[in-house]
Amino acid sequence: MEKKRNVALITGQIANFYREQRRMPSYAEMMEILGVRSKSVVHFWVNRLIEEGVLIRDGKGHLLPARQTFSLALAGEIQAGFPTPAEEELRDVISLDEYLINRPDSSFLLKVSGDSMIGEGIRENDLVIVERGRTANNGDIVLAEVDGNWTMKYFTQIGGDVFLKSANPKYPTIRPQNELRLGGVVVAVIRKYHR
Repeated sequence: MEKKRNVALITGQIANFYREQRRMPSYAEMMEILGVRSKSVVHFWVNRLIEEGVLIRDGKGHLLPARQTFSLALAGEIQAGFPTPAEEELRDVISLDEYLINRPDSSFLLKVSGDSMIGEGIRENDLVIVERGRTANNGDIVLAEVDGNWTMKYFTQIGGDVFLKSANPKYPTIRPQNELRLGGVVVAVIRKYHR
């Protein structure tokens, strides 16, 4: 548990630098971040973070985050009903990328405009993660080009007929007249409450 805490702490310190500077720290800067005087200690922690899957080296040997975001501490669970005592003990470390994205090479973000999916809890200015190449099943939320216009709706297929339904009763069901092209399936929604 102590090793996991140390990895999480150091990951957090490097992640803070990365977020503020928009680049990875140099070895000299890591010495300052970690509060050590030896590059060999930095080298040890770099190798440890590579083993843990936090960092990777690119083709030129430069350090990069293994994912686009760093991990955050998972502090426990919270009930959405009656309150329970909050757990302060560190339980685990979780990467938001790993939690939200199964296929990073096939996924992209879109910013939502409009309120046609409000009944699903998808609001204007939310971000959705869309996965390309995934087979759409009935009930999935899809990104679709219908007769030249892009939209995000529930996917429904009955026999050979496809319908795109909104999650807001003020919008009609869409039935493609000429062309339907699926751009991907929505796999996650991200909302930032404070900007």
